[in-house]
Order: sequence, then structure tokens, then C-alpha cells
Amino acid sequence: MLKKIEAIIREDKVNDVMCALKEIGIVGMNMFEVRGHGRQGGVQLVGRAGTYQVNVLPKIQINIVLSERNLEAALEAILTSAYTGETGDGILFVTPVEDVIRVRTRERGESAMTYPGDIDEKKKSK
Repeated sequence: MLKKIEAIIREDKVNDVMCALKEIGIVGMNMFEVRGHGRQGGVQLVGRAGTYQVNVLPKIQINIVLSERNLEAALEAILTSAYTGETGDGILFVTPVEDVIRVRTRERGESAMTYPGDIDEKKKSK
């Protein structure tokens, strides 16, 4: 079964997360700039004009579709590399993926998700 991870993380942790994912063999992903807030409800900033509340904060959303057997390794890589211990570290959503179809080759399912040098290839070569 295929799974999708939607990781919403701090902007300053993107490179750390991407490096951690690449290190374990996660090659394909999408990334978006998003804005929002979670439990912290925003932040209070102090400027020349006084104190003001910013309720919608910039974050980065990384989307990854992968096989269920690689899910825990990817989650651990993200959790470890995105962690600061401060409020606003982010959140991960994991959902099932019904099907994947590669447009060029019309491959479906897990075969559409394989890449040279990916996590499965790295596991085979060990």
C-alpha cells in the first residue's frame, strides 16, 4: 500500500529535512510555501509602532508518496531533522494513497514510484 506524508515544518528546517530524506533514499517530493498556525495561534511581535499579533505564519509543506514499508524511516527522518523543541516545529499527516500513475510510461502503483537511487534500491544494495 502507498502512503502520503504531508509535513508542515519551519522554513529554517527545510534543508535539514531534505538532507535527512535524501540520506535515507527518499528522492521524489513536492514542496510548497504555506501560511497558517497551529496550537500556538500565531506570535506576538514588537516593532517601532508597538506590539502586534501575527496569526498566520509562513511554513513549508513537503509532500511525499512512498510505500508503506518505507513510512517509518521517512517519518523518523523528518521528526528528527525538523525538531527544535520550540512551539511551531510543525505537524505530519499520513494518509493512504489509492493509486499512482506515471504519465509518461503509464506505470501504476509502486512501480510508478521507483527512482534510481531511491530508498528501496539502497536497501537492496546493503
